[in-house]
Amino acid sequence: MQARLRVILSELDKRERVTVDQLSTLLGVSKVTIRSDLEILHRQGLIHRTRGGALRPIADHAELPLEETRKQRSLEKRRIGAAAAALIEEGDTVFLDVGSTCTEIARSLSPLLRNVTIVTSGLNIAFELEKQSNVTVVVTGGTLRRLQHSLVNPFGLQLITSLHADKLFLGCNGVSVQAGITSRNLEEAEIKRCMVGNARQTIVVADHSKLGEISTAAVAPLSAVSQLITDRGAASAPLEELRACGLNLVTV
Repeated sequence: MQARLRVILSELDKRERVTVDQLSTLLGVSKVTIRSDLEILHRQGLIHRTRGGALRPIADHAELPLEETRKQRSLEKRRIGAAAAALIEEGDTVFLDVGSTCTEIARSLSPLLRNVTIVTSGLNIAFELEKQSNVTVVVTGGTLRRLQHSLVNPFGLQLITSLHADKLFLGCNGVSVQAGITSRNLEEAEIKRCMVGNARQTIVVADHSKLGEISTAAVAPLSAVSQLITDRGAASAPLEELRACGLNLVTV
């Protein structure tokens, strides 16, 4: 196999999706050459072609259990979680999304807060908050996704549609100028979209690996996001692109 093709596969091992533009810059060859390379890999069954780029086949993106994803960039997620938790104020009703970074928000919540209600579709988050006697915890109900301890449809939306939150803390698999906020799982994306629609503020929490990435399911445009909290490991290019769109971006 050509060295160039090996580099392309290596990049797809690091991230969910690569674009023709990214590969052209990385390898110093024309976009026409990259498209030809991607076609070769596609015919060999090593990638899936997408408009403007490529994905690894779905089997190579087997979903990891939450317990495993929590180990990835754990320090960054803890810092993001602490910064997000500091935004919760007395009297707030909060939607708290699922995932490893949102779990860190639950862990960082101040014991001094009073009259706070947290609505979550994450069973592990509810158990984490059980220790906080100062917080009313509401679990959405629905059908369990075991690997993520999350609740989805059927019945996952019924409670959320009847509530209005002051703040939503939203996790994701991708944040990009092109596609906004995206998620890998279609069922979870449906829950996330409903939360966005019923919250006054949407605060996205995403470590640097999510920036510039586009995942399968659309969740929300950047215009729906009040703030994005990420870590200092983020490269300058995606940060500047997001800031240029007017996104309120905080690095911790």
